Amino acid sequence: MEAYPLHWPEGWPRTAPHLVEQSRFKVTPDAARRGMLEEIRRLVGYSYRRDNVIVSTNLRLRLDGEPYASQRAPEDHGVAVYFKHKGKPMVFACDRWRLIHDNMHSIAKTIEALRGIERWGASDMMERAFTGFVALEHLEGETYAEVLQMGNRLGQSDEEWLAAAERHFKLLAKEAHPDHGGSNKEMQRLINARKQARAALKL
Repeated sequence: MEAYPLHWPEGWPRTAPHLVEQSRFKVTPDAARRGMLEEIRRLVGYSYRRDNVIVSTNLRLRLDGEPYASQRAPEDHGVAVYFKHKGKPMVFACDRWRLIHDNMHSIAKTIEALRGIERWGASDMMERAFTGFVALEHLEGETYAEVLQMGNRLGQSDEEWLAAAERHFKLLAKEAHPDHGGSNKEMQRLINARKQARAALKL
């Protein structure tokens, strides 16, 4: 993952330009960045290391990794932040607001809200809530079609090929699921393949 330029997470939809708004947040760029990193630190806990967190934007960076203070706001205002939580690669991304630091602040408030689930004692709910933020992992040289055992495309349209991917996923998941004698690793491999199929075929 790259801090510059913006490395938007694979499979995550972008906000349509006509839906991007000016936020009502009252936060400076520096405070927003520090606040987002602090929420990640609180979430990750004792294993937190700043150099393991990648904040990716289209802001040019100094040699120390911090953005230049005096630079024009880039046209693409998206933010994606990558880190690990309990050994899993995580990503939070936001491009809902017109300013980069407002999107950072939005990510910080989202993490804060999810941390509240754990504080209130519903840890199982928190694990489920975080499922959607697991970063798409590399398939170790395999394509989604190979993982999902889809064979030859033979001129099928994107819609037909995606439908085939969904069918193969459901069939293979029956055996790969831990509840049916499979493993979490194999199930995650199938999930990653389906995510890549959806991203490639623009579901």
